[in-house]
Amino acid sequence: MKWTDTLTIAETLHDTHPDIDPKTIRFTDLMVWVMALDGFDDAPEHCGEKILEAIQLAWMEEAE
Repeated sequence: MKWTDTLTIAETLHDTHPDIDPKTIRFTDLMVWVMALDGFDDAPEHCGEKILEAIQLAWMEEAE
């Protein structure tokens, strides 16, 4: 997975952290959690606020 795989990342986060409300997570924590996912292979410098926001929004949709 790369940072641009927002839907896959969101689905994986939803499965990995089912008790977390994605609306309450800080971007700093989100970035750490994404980088810790199995199969994630991208550099932290390729991530930005817009990417984290897209992941968070996709995760919120997945949680509904």
